[in-house]
Amino acid sequence: MKHEKAVNELPSVWMALIPIVFMGASLALGIGVYGADPHVPLLLSTVVAVMVALKLGHSWKSIEEDISKTIAVSIKALLILVIIGAFIGAWMAAGIVPSMIYYGIGILSPTYFLVTACIISVLVSMAGNAWFAAGTIGVALMGIGQGLGIPLPMVAGAVVSGVYFGDKMSPLSDVTNFTSAVVGVDLFEHIRNLMNTTVPTLIISLLLYTLLGLKFHGEHADLSMAANVQNILSEHFTISPWLLAPLIFIFLIFALKIPAIPGLSVGVLIGAIIAIFVQHISLGNMLSIMNNGFSTETGNNVTDELLNQGGIQSMMYTVSLILIALSFGATLEKARVLEAILGGMLRKIKRTGSLIGATAATCITSNIVGCDQFMSVVIPGRMYLNEYKKRGFHPKLLGRTLEDCGTVTACLLPWTTCGIFMFSVLKVSALDYAPYAFFCYISTLVAITYGYLNIRINRLPAEEQKITIDQTENSTVTT
Repeated sequence: MKHEKAVNELPSVWMALIPIVFMGASLALGIGVYGADPHVPLLLSTVVAVMVALKLGHSWKSIEEDISKTIAVSIKALLILVIIGAFIGAWMAAGIVPSMIYYGIGILSPTYFLVTACIISVLVSMAGNAWFAAGTIGVALMGIGQGLGIPLPMVAGAVVSGVYFGDKMSPLSDVTNFTSAVVGVDLFEHIRNLMNTTVPTLIISLLLYTLLGLKFHGEHADLSMAANVQNILSEHFTISPWLLAPLIFIFLIFALKIPAIPGLSVGVLIGAIIAIFVQHISLGNMLSIMNNGFSTETGNNVTDELLNQGGIQSMMYTVSLILIALSFGATLEKARVLEAILGGMLRKIKRTGSLIGATAATCITSNIVGCDQFMSVVIPGRMYLNEYKKRGFHPKLLGRTLEDCGTVTACLLPWTTCGIFMFSVLKVSALDYAPYAFFCYISTLVAITYGYLNIRINRLPAEEQKITIDQTENSTVTT
């Protein structure tokens, strides 16, 4: 019993800080000083976290089981990532993405491109989730933006903002389903409540993209680059409006509620067939493209960078880093590191805005050290659920706060699974696009502001508040 008690106790703050400080120092040294990839620093941080967990009394077997469970929950996302690699390669070789870029450059105005890109990303992400949208339409929008002379960090910021709004609103989103389950709220009730903060945030973001786009009006727009990209695309691909027809398939996935994995797999097959019969690529080359990515030399560095991407192997860098990040996050969660560091501040919180602000801080910290958006749901979700109920707040307020401050901020950090994925498909680092991903950080500011101004604060009915208080008192007496 002593051993079990020791394991269940929170670590001291100083003990909990050891893996956090080590991770910060190792990433700063490895990436900032030596320009290394984050894999090894994060792996070494995981080793340190495991040592701390062992010191606290947890067995290696239990730590290993928790790591395995965390990875198992994310296997679906990893499979989607692999399939998206093949999808991008196949649709690039088929001329589908080049045709989207070609006609998009001709139709979209540089002035209104950013706001349009955000809206398109919203619509497509509601067909599944943020990763699905960024890996499909997001790739094409990056190409169009590049052709129009729009700085790529701005384009990526608009795409990321759009896909994460749609991701929060989509009933097919894994993280939205997960959040509603963690706080015990019906999925559609959760989504309806999210609209109270996400819709105003999106409106603010669209306004900012409209204002930012004015910079590319008239003489400031580089239309010569756009014409050059169109010429190069028409020389190296069969370009046709008919090649835009597969886009209908993306929207059918949403309309028919086809799961992402089979839906994207069929999309890969469609791309391969079109590449073979329209672009006259051999079956052998097509198999290589789906594995290694599409590659061509057009004589233009900008266009080559745009076209030469995709393939399953291009995602292995991301997959390996995600596996390490999940292992680190699972170990920290096992050792209850964040509870030890942040749990004490609950006693000092009096106002609603302060409670939401503390939840936001815990969500963001969970992303920083847990390296995955699911950590920003499960850790603060477990920490604050009873506290929200005890103070008379409905669990759906917590669910909304977790989404406003946790799931949408993960993509702003380059070492999280979301930041890593966005870099893999958009080819822009989270550090570069973060200032332009307006929706992702304004969402947190809106959530906290609502708390301080007492706007749309969900409260439990009086009867449920009394039940919660009685349960808390009985639990205290029992203890």
